[in-house]
Amino acid sequence: MSHPVDIHVGKKLKQIRTLRRLSQTDVAKKLNLSFQQIQKYEIGSNRVAASRLFELSQILDVTPSYFFEGLHDEQSETPKSDPSVEIVSALAAIKDDAVKTRIVTFIEDVSGVTVSRQGQ
Repeated sequence: MSHPVDIHVGKKLKQIRTLRRLSQTDVAKKLNLSFQQIQKYEIGSNRVAASRLFELSQILDVTPSYFFEGLHDEQSETPKSDPSVEIVSALAAIKDDAVKTRIVTFIEDVSGVTVSRQGQ
């Protein structure tokens, strides 16, 4: 059985990877791992070593502490779905790149944040 901290770290990894619009394969290549290893990290079945967590934080442009944010909150209540991840998943499912670009532009206008367009 996976430890709750490993599950939390895995969820945070999946969340930031998805928000950065990177596939498990993209992240795995940067770490010289298989995408299956990233899957195992994300579901918490494999523990992420401190050195690997540091490498992930550099790849994903977050602080190492990002992976532990909300840990105490989650232990005291039932986990909630993250609308940000759901939005990114819905956006990724859109096949028409022009429509996708218009939606991203709209989100940038509303939020005042420019989205990095990696791979474009």
